[in-house]
Amino acid sequence: MSTFASSQKPLIVQKYGGATLETPEKIRAVAKRISDQSKSHSLIVAVSAMGQTTNQLLDLAGQVSANPSRRELDMLLTTGERISMSLLSMALNDLKAPAISFTGSQAGILTNESHVNAFIQDLKPQRVEQAIREKKIAVIAGFQGVSPVTKEITTLGRGGTDTTAVAMAAHFKAERCEILKDVPAIFSADPRIVEDAKPISHLNYDQLLEMTFWGAKVLHYRSVELAKVREVKLYVGPASDTLSNGTLIQKGFNMYESAKPLSVNSHETVLELVMEGVKPLKALENLSWYLNEKQIPFPQILRTQPINDNTQLLLTGPLEIMRAIEKEIPTSPVKTNLKRFSTVTMTCTGVTSSQLFDHLFKLLDRDGISFSEILVTGMSVTMVVDQEIRHKTVKCLHSMMGI
Repeated sequence: MSTFASSQKPLIVQKYGGATLETPEKIRAVAKRISDQSKSHSLIVAVSAMGQTTNQLLDLAGQVSANPSRRELDMLLTTGERISMSLLSMALNDLKAPAISFTGSQAGILTNESHVNAFIQDLKPQRVEQAIREKKIAVIAGFQGVSPVTKEITTLGRGGTDTTAVAMAAHFKAERCEILKDVPAIFSADPRIVEDAKPISHLNYDQLLEMTFWGAKVLHYRSVELAKVREVKLYVGPASDTLSNGTLIQKGFNMYESAKPLSVNSHETVLELVMEGVKPLKALENLSWYLNEKQIPFPQILRTQPINDNTQLLLTGPLEIMRAIEKEIPTSPVKTNLKRFSTVTMTCTGVTSSQLFDHLFKLLDRDGISFSEILVTGMSVTMVVDQEIRHKTVKCLHSMMGI
């Protein structure tokens, strides 16, 4: 069991999502949970903005500016997590559980110079270390940091609080990093789409990384990459129950050449962008330049491939980024064709197999589901489908669970 060197108690890093902090009542409930757990553990707590605060701030920015700069967006959006951290610290201190809040910069989270989608490059959390030594609960505003080069506040992109928590757990060699949400575990599909989706008790890093890359909303895929590299043990479970089994993620759950279906996940909005007359490298350069000109964050690239003298890009990301790309790309100087799709992905426990493909295609044919493309990786098979049949496709693929 790993412990923080200056503490007599094992250290846990916890992340609380926005839904768990949505109201004052929920904040007080989270504070009670943390206070109880602080009796047996030292705690670093990373918090997201309350409820829909980030979306509301983005909407507010859109009402003020048709093209808000990414620097100013970072200044605006970081206020959401600052509200959460200070309110939670107040509630903890009222419970006689000494706590102190820190912004990302105060917590020593150092990033590159990028705005809206920055990457953590180093941690210098001296003030957090001091708080733990003083037996205080350190409450950190997630999703944010500071560039030591520009001295500017930066944000880590949607889901960045997951990355904040994992980075802190890695630095302090915490016993585990708990991602606490309003759901009891990671499921085999989104329960809002598939009523009989089943909770998954154990995953390895590769399985979860594949799931999150292809649309599972339980963690941001960048945080899973970091956890894998630094071997941070992850736990995903409900903020309302300290005794839940939840889902444990760590190395060691590999199944030798197992090809059983594990989960079905989906990206609701995927843009197919065909850039005419350019090769993939130039296409990416042109896209990056144009998005930077328009102050649009760079999206997640699902695939890049040459098609004759053109390049096809499959892009996804938060809805506000997708909408901005759809609005601006048609006016760009680069010749492009733009279409909107969804992706539906089946991830396997280990590898894909010919038997799995046979069964999969029979089910799709039975349900009259067509797809424009199929993408295959070592552990997943992905269908590019019309948005109108996304839910139908998810349910169809999920019927293969347990084969």
